[in-house]
Amino acid sequence: MAVRPGARSGRLAGFLIALLMAALLRTEAAAADLFFQTLYEFGLNPKNPRAGLVQGSDGNFYGTTAFGGTNGESGTVFQFTPSGQFRVLHSFQGSEGALPWAGLVPGNDGNLYGTTERGGTNGEFGTVYQITTSGEFTVLHHFDGVDGRFPQATLAQGTDTNFYGTTALGGTNSDNGTVFRITPGGVFSSLFSFNGTNGSRPLAGLIQGRDGNFYGTTSGGGPDYDGTSVFGNGTVFQLTPDGKLTSLFFFKGTNGSDPEGSLVEGSDGNFYGTTQSGGAYNDNGTVFKITSAGELSTLYSFSGPDGNYPVAGLIRDNAGNLFGTTSGDAPHTFGTAFQMTPGGALATLFSFNGTNGASPVGGLFAANDGNFYGTTFEGGAGGGGTLFRLAQPPLIAAVSASDGNATLTWTSFTNGTYRVEYKPALTDPSWSALDADIIATGNQTSTTTSLASGTQRFYRIRLLP
Repeated sequence: MAVRPGARSGRLAGFLIALLMAALLRTEAAAADLFFQTLYEFGLNPKNPRAGLVQGSDGNFYGTTAFGGTNGESGTVFQFTPSGQFRVLHSFQGSEGALPWAGLVPGNDGNLYGTTERGGTNGEFGTVYQITTSGEFTVLHHFDGVDGRFPQATLAQGTDTNFYGTTALGGTNSDNGTVFRITPGGVFSSLFSFNGTNGSRPLAGLIQGRDGNFYGTTSGGGPDYDGTSVFGNGTVFQLTPDGKLTSLFFFKGTNGSDPEGSLVEGSDGNFYGTTQSGGAYNDNGTVFKITSAGELSTLYSFSGPDGNYPVAGLIRDNAGNLFGTTSGDAPHTFGTAFQMTPGGALATLFSFNGTNGASPVGGLFAANDGNFYGTTFEGGAGGGGTLFRLAQPPLIAAVSASDGNATLTWTSFTNGTYRVEYKPALTDPSWSALDADIIATGNQTSTTTSLASGTQRFYRIRLLP
């Protein structure tokens, strides 16, 4: 018979089966909760990963830390393998860039591309760089202020293989930020300079819609609805590849304010995003939907206990469900990971408590193994943030018993560590490990054990931290 114990937060996920005299009784297992695992804790150096992770063509994960490294506090690029090995690929040294707030994007050529908010040779206004998966580093562009300054967002590679990005400030219109294009070889073009009324301080990256246009947000700008801002509460915009901008929506505060995360396009052709503040409940932020024509609907307003201040953008699965994080406001809350239906029904997947991480401002990343990965800016044992996984717990796929043996098969992911345990009766309070822990090598794992005639055993499979 199959049952599922709770698997929220730090509890171990598992499924229980009974084999009695080689007879098998089974029922359908309920859908499983995700299982949280801390994979790496940053200390004093490097520290504070502000962006999320990406997975390279080699299967390894890559990210940046805003601070630390061997050259002072200028930040790093790091690699993390699925087997848990961490290494710094590059330490920034100022003249080539500093403070990489943005994450990386894998290019079609197999290299990784990113930006630094500061550093460079033109007034320390930031850079665009390329780095290989082995750590070979090249600066592609030094910002000079007129063409933008202080890029904080992850780049997006367009269908034309060029990269598109934003700078928070700079440009030709009163320092309100820019949109730019750069080739993999470093040929740079300024596409648009915001002027405040059409947007200001674009902190989010761009996405290219299925219509070929780019979509993004500015954290400020637009009409001054409440009389307290220079321009307003932020915007959503559309930009053609040649730089023609159309303002789609101006936030009013009650329906959201200060959008800092990138948009995601749904299978329905609409775009989904977050605002860090505003909304119906004490300025705690929102999740919204907007059409390409600019019709916006607020899907959810955070109230505090369910999360607050969602800085990162969203990702979606094939069913249209949305996944994201809220950054929290420690010491009251430390952030959450959540799931939301396209209709706006929210479920909290995990609540951070500081010890296991705090302020997951980088959002979630869906890896090839079917699990979610992310970073926290602070928290963990070292205080410098964490790298975590929200994993799918094991589901029993098949059980067979014959010739004195029992074979258990369950869903798994590569490098996940599983333990098969048993006990002779459900009333027995303790479980015993069947054999040594098993490190999975694929998306399905099996183990076979001897089972004497007349023996009753109850088994469970645990995903270990």
